[in-house]
Amino acid sequence: MPADLAVIGLGPLGLPLAQAAVAAGISTVGYRTGPEASSLTPAELRRMLSGGFRQPTGPAELGRVRTAVICAPAPRGADGELDLGQVEAAARTLAERLRPHTTVILESPVAPGTTENFLRPLLERGSGLRAGRDFHLAYSPSRVDPGSRDHTSAITPKVIGGLTPACTESAAAFYSRLTDKVVRARGLREAETVQVLETNYRHVNMALVNEMAVLCHELGVDLWDVIRCAETKPFGFQAFRPGPGVGGHSVPQDLGGKAGRGLRMVELAQQVNSRMPRYVVKRAAALLNEHGKSARGARVLLLGVTYKADLADQQGTPAEEIATALMKLGAAVSYHDPLVPSWSVLDRPVPRADSLYEAAADADLTILLQQHRTYDLQGLSVKAQLLLDTRGATPTGAAHRL
Repeated sequence: MPADLAVIGLGPLGLPLAQAAVAAGISTVGYRTGPEASSLTPAELRRMLSGGFRQPTGPAELGRVRTAVICAPAPRGADGELDLGQVEAAARTLAERLRPHTTVILESPVAPGTTENFLRPLLERGSGLRAGRDFHLAYSPSRVDPGSRDHTSAITPKVIGGLTPACTESAAAFYSRLTDKVVRARGLREAETVQVLETNYRHVNMALVNEMAVLCHELGVDLWDVIRCAETKPFGFQAFRPGPGVGGHSVPQDLGGKAGRGLRMVELAQQVNSRMPRYVVKRAAALLNEHGKSARGARVLLLGVTYKADLADQQGTPAEEIATALMKLGAAVSYHDPLVPSWSVLDRPVPRADSLYEAAADADLTILLQQHRTYDLQGLSVKAQLLLDTRGATPTGAAHRL
């Protein structure tokens, strides 16, 4: 039986969309663009399958849907530019089977102009159809908050920008089945730039508070208390909190090569955020030294090696860079993470602690990188010989904070 929707790319962007669609009663097929690791629990997968979700073994069903949403990842490549290889592969696969009157929507994080200048020619050449005349083409920035129980698809407004007004309305009609509010952008580039602004906003503000963390440590100021007080301001302030680095799938874009001049704030933010893993290692070495120990030969336990709390995703996690730097200093690194059964760094498996409290008591230094809900931080602060909290999650005075 033909499905209403095809989600192309079942990674962190596509899976939540497929889940929301199935929950809304939309018959959905999911097509993988690469070896995406599924973050679904067995119970979640059973619910989706019982709701009619299918993962076909081949792309034939892509030609029998009313709406196709491309959610392929677009990571930063070695040259610093977005790698559109998986987006291109998804487009070519879809184009060979594209039928008239289909609505094609791109949700991958891309630079302004990509949908029209990159995706559109691929679809038109591969299908022989014309966008805006034979099929609808639109862009919608993905607004997924992985692992969040508060920001669900149903209550998160969806921004839509189409190649033509008719394209916009067709995409809006689809998303109105998933969310309470659809926001129409003026066009494709405006919608694409919404994604750029939202991602850059996160990175710039995280860079600011990360710089504040370094400064406040040098001044002997409790930044976490500063943030607690500042966030009581009811206007003009949104609280961000420092951390060991910025992970996730959406990369900041300064658009220097696209617009002729870059966004200096974004470039500086990338520099600041990229220094945080090294700063954590510097603080760790200093703490060990203050307690009469050297980093060389020290037993260091890393807690939480995913990029976000209560989520198994390790994309862009700063834990890998931190572990690498500690190993190069000669430290014996181990880890504990309830969501990561095995972990390798520098192509070597990192020992996994089975008993959290015993491992913390045995380690010369324990570093909290991610505050998973299952961690008893009060108990941990009592058991650990020396605890560096990079998230400000432990009780005041219970640990050394970033």
